[in-house]
Amino acid sequence: MIKKFGLAAGALLLAAGLAGCGTGGTAERDAPPTAAADADADPGVGHVHGLGVDPATGTVYVAGHFGLFTVEAGKLVRVGDRDADHMGFTVAGPGTFYASGHPSAQDITAGQPPHLGLIRSADAGATWEQVALAGKADFHALQVAGTRVYGYDTQTGQVWRGEGGSLTPGARLDLLDLAAGAGKPETVYATTPDGVKVSADGGRAFRLLKGAPLLSFLDVTDGGGLLGVAPDGRVQVSADGAAWTPRGRLPMQAVAFTAVSAERLLAASMDGSVYESTDGGGTFTTIHRP
Repeated sequence: MIKKFGLAAGALLLAAGLAGCGTGGTAERDAPPTAAADADADPGVGHVHGLGVDPATGTVYVAGHFGLFTVEAGKLVRVGDRDADHMGFTVAGPGTFYASGHPSAQDITAGQPPHLGLIRSADAGATWEQVALAGKADFHALQVAGTRVYGYDTQTGQVWRGEGGSLTPGARLDLLDLAAGAGKPETVYATTPDGVKVSADGGRAFRLLKGAPLLSFLDVTDGGGLLGVAPDGRVQVSADGAAWTPRGRLPMQAVAFTAVSAERLLAASMDGSVYESTDGGGTFTTIHRP
């Protein structure tokens, strides 16, 4: 994403016939939030940008253009009173989340810089604290690998890595999603228009992962395997990155996707529907429909 709205995102999602504002990023998606026409009305989630599950509670979280929500009895319930644009979102551990994106329209009007940098919540999204690069970075992809955090900043087109509050820039490349696991935190994968790429040095340099299918989103599972989804919605799994096996297919093209585990997967569609699989992508059920 050398441009603000992201070239890789457009390429990978347009390959599936998408347009508009998905996880892949477009000019609209990258724009800071705008206020709702009725200031008293809750604008809802808007476009879905990220998904996750709090391991402390099993609760599903949906991050979007107008804040963070939980899925409860098929409905989205806002977390706290924030309506910031969570362009990047990931669950780091029990009650601990990382996010990035843009402040709310009201905060921008009040003078807050248009980029959040990296922020963190230690209370399941109720409150947030600044971690790094406030006002500078806009991470559209975030990934935690043990104590390490990886982020892809659309302002510089670089992969950043770090622990604690210190982040270091790495390679420049066009990507949509990042994947890494706690077992091998130095190994990080990226989904790109050229195919899946892998780095063995913490994101400093990447090479093409031969044999991998074209994927929009990818995750490293707890056992060290790879699980991703193609632009056409087909789930693909691999134990070693060389041989891949297709599973089921999502009932739509994914604009957000995460493998909570090798069996539990979450995905979202352009219309805001959220899907869940509990059999490793063999089948999916709808857990929220707007």
